[in-house]
Amino acid sequence: MPTAAELDRYRTGADRFIARLDEEYYLHFAGHKDELELEQIYAEHADLTSLASAQRMGAAAAAEPSFRMRELWRFACEGYLGGLTREHAERVAALEASLEADLGGQQVGFRMLRPTIANEPDRDKRAQAERARNDLTDQHLNPLHLEALAVEEQALRSLGAATTLDLYKGFGLKLDELAAQCRAFLDSTERLYEKSADKLFRDRAGVSLRDAQRYDTVRVMRAPEWDPFFKADLMVPALKKTLLDLGIDLEEQIRTKAVFLDDEQRPNKSPRAFCSPIEVPGKVMLVIQPMGGADDWRALFHEAGHTEHFAHTSADLPLEARRLGDNAVTEGWAMLLQHLTDEPAWLNRRLDFPRIDEFAWEGAATLLFFVRRYCAKLLYELEFHRTPAARIGDLRSRYVELLGDALKIEPSPTDYLSDIDPGFYVSNYLRSWAFEAQMRTHLKHEYGTTWFARREAGNLLRDLWSEGQRLDAHNLLKQVTGAEVELEAVAERIREHLR
Repeated sequence: MPTAAELDRYRTGADRFIARLDEEYYLHFAGHKDELELEQIYAEHADLTSLASAQRMGAAAAAEPSFRMRELWRFACEGYLGGLTREHAERVAALEASLEADLGGQQVGFRMLRPTIANEPDRDKRAQAERARNDLTDQHLNPLHLEALAVEEQALRSLGAATTLDLYKGFGLKLDELAAQCRAFLDSTERLYEKSADKLFRDRAGVSLRDAQRYDTVRVMRAPEWDPFFKADLMVPALKKTLLDLGIDLEEQIRTKAVFLDDEQRPNKSPRAFCSPIEVPGKVMLVIQPMGGADDWRALFHEAGHTEHFAHTSADLPLEARRLGDNAVTEGWAMLLQHLTDEPAWLNRRLDFPRIDEFAWEGAATLLFFVRRYCAKLLYELEFHRTPAARIGDLRSRYVELLGDALKIEPSPTDYLSDIDPGFYVSNYLRSWAFEAQMRTHLKHEYGTTWFARREAGNLLRDLWSEGQRLDAHNLLKQVTGAEVELEAVAERIREHLR
């Protein structure tokens, strides 16, 4: 059993290890360096992620089943498994940055294929780009994913778990209960989805839901017809004004280097916004390559939610509450800001925007699409993580069946490996949607429909953000509202808008 002094040293080392990893991911995905170099970081912190450390933290968590010990055990196990597969992660990242597809004589990088599909009005050309992406995924990326899975399967046994599912249930994830909520959500929204998605696809892509293909989905979510109202050069100013209404001065955060806004254009920079919390708090990177469009605005506001949460997290909190804990909490705060961009009251206040009700209706239909998709993803991942690595290939058809049934659009079978969120992160997204819907209802009740323009609401948010992830989403919501996290709350919110 580790002593108190040994645990403190372990926490200090873990804090530096996570900081270095986040900085490395930032440098690579922000386009500052071509290669994702993890090996040296893992080597210098090998004691944190060794099998012996994972086993010792597991024994300590069994003897003292507290929040802090469980989180240290989880961190040690994830670090151990991540260390074993870091070479695979590096190779996948290098391929994603270097692979190109020939689209009619034009070379398009792998990471830019999805934006290319989203911005291409011609269905035949979208289909061509989709086929190219699928071919590259199957030929180059899936073999590496399969190798990594085989390595993980062997390692799980040494951690005392038969499967990844067994391991994460040991960390306290109530996945079976969430899966039951997902099945209920899929059943209760089936007819509503079929009707609303059919209208959404007809309006945005000119095809019925029955005739829609997966390459149409990216185009529909891109929603290019709304581009004139979501201009690239207005994205950051709108974010700054929104935060200022809540009493949060982003310019001051940048001046004091609490937040770093990286909005420069670089060739290999991720086309989608992301947040990298290198120091929590103290050095939080908000990264955006502004392209404009509703989807790009949503991504920026989502990552800004993460950024403000991490930037306001109290420095006095222990590692487990600052850097670890329940990520449904930070995803919930990210969703809270993201969904402002579909909120009629916010659109009226911030943008010269016609047909607001129409856009809000489409936003609710889009949300329904994504929540149903993630419900199906969780059900698929539960089966995936019960299946031996040698039989994973058999799940290609199951992936198509489950997601196709939820969305009525057949996904690409080549994504059956890459569409897996490490560590059941899919469960964080699902719970965050529920957390956000219920928290937004509370904010509206307390501060009115324009809660996002009230300093009092901003004060409450800063107080809650300062808690980091000391509480999980369930207990934080219960502390504020008295309610439990319930996925049906998302369905109620969607029904309200789709009426």
